[in-house]
Amino acid sequence: MATYDLIVIGGGPAGYVGAIRAAQLGKKVACIENDRAGGTCLNWGCIPTKALLKNAEMYVNLKSKAADFGLSFDNLSYDWSKVIGRSRQVSDKLAGGIEFLFRKNKIDYLRGTAALAGNSPTGSVRIDVAGTDGKSETHEAKNVLLATGCHARDLPFLKFDGKRVIGAREAMLMPEQPKEMLIVGAGAIGIEFAYFYNAYGTKVTIVEMMDHLLPVEDTEVSQTLEKAYKKQGINFLTATKTTAAKVTDSGVELTVEPVKGGESKTLRGDVCLVAVGVGAVLPAGCEKLELTDRKFVKTNERYQTNLPGISAAGDIIGPPWLAHVASFEAIHAVESMFDPKHQSRKVDIFPGCTYCHPEVASVGLTERACKEQGIAVKVGKFPFQASGRALAAGEPEGFVKLIYGEKYGELLGAHIIGAEATELIAEMGLAITLEATYEELENTIHAHPTLSEAIHEATGVAYGRAIHI
Repeated sequence: MATYDLIVIGGGPAGYVGAIRAAQLGKKVACIENDRAGGTCLNWGCIPTKALLKNAEMYVNLKSKAADFGLSFDNLSYDWSKVIGRSRQVSDKLAGGIEFLFRKNKIDYLRGTAALAGNSPTGSVRIDVAGTDGKSETHEAKNVLLATGCHARDLPFLKFDGKRVIGAREAMLMPEQPKEMLIVGAGAIGIEFAYFYNAYGTKVTIVEMMDHLLPVEDTEVSQTLEKAYKKQGINFLTATKTTAAKVTDSGVELTVEPVKGGESKTLRGDVCLVAVGVGAVLPAGCEKLELTDRKFVKTNERYQTNLPGISAAGDIIGPPWLAHVASFEAIHAVESMFDPKHQSRKVDIFPGCTYCHPEVASVGLTERACKEQGIAVKVGKFPFQASGRALAAGEPEGFVKLIYGEKYGELLGAHIIGAEATELIAEMGLAITLEATYEELENTIHAHPTLSEAIHEATGVAYGRAIHI
């Protein structure tokens, strides 16, 4: 048995970041992970999917845009196994990097499944670990950070079988490319895989209950993405619910109908990707934890649970289920454990990114949310088709949309669809965090020619000062 200042259960973006931060504070730390360092994000989510999407983007550009750049070639083809294999190589390399960081920071990396085992006579939390090597051991710590993340949810009538009804993990490992794919859910996961498979010729159909693709995004952004997906040949049915399913050895049949009532229809595919949300992964021994009504772990402003010595961070405590948010939460949870004066806070401003094509990124309030809250705003929108850099790069699709409070001129929200949107959004997050006003963005010189000039121009549009539109 070993005694630690902190035991972290889970080695994903919350777990490994929290462990490293505690080690930086001079604490004795162990991190327990039953799969691989890096968690779902690095091994089965964010990183490998971005490798797949980059492959798809390159293939599409060579196939459809080469002539525009004066290039020509014959017999363009792809090797499916190498496309999938490259994504695994990227993940493997980064997982090894996390293990290096554990060694560098003198963190004990324990491979196995952890369970809460009550308290020791001294009041420390005891943790049982069933090792991947078949051995079991018990450790204790003054503090425990639960960072075990989430699992994909299926539907009562559409259960995962790993072959015909799949989640994101199986979608990125398919040994053979399906000819037809059905996708239930038009959030980031569904949208990204729709782009990836369609790029290589799979017939894709998306079914979404809400009125638009990416329903949490600004309505104009969603509408622009829908136009782009139609142009790319991706089929989608919005405001449509899935009511029944039939799974056979050869494929999947879905019965769908309009949410507001109407005639049902049957959709058929070789495989169905279910991307309707996630549920918390709770370690054994968590029966006494208070949970939210959606069964995520409830924490206070300092990320403490109702059980003494036990905190939680990341996807396990609920939305927005983003890796960068999980890391933020873990750092604040750890700082709060060891510094009573630490000014911790729950996440309120964060960027959301979808790596389809065109890319989508946002931070802050949508125009729709401002109207619902009765906030008077000024809105500026600048299209990339008026951007010299976007035209030079052959990426004229999309726009930057900024929302400013009418009373004080502060930036309330930023919404971008187009090339490099997921990179451009960082400036907007900083601006909102600093409570920047339109004058400050207007007076910030943006290099020419860059895509970021669209941010400056969108500010100008909101206040009647735009030069290039």
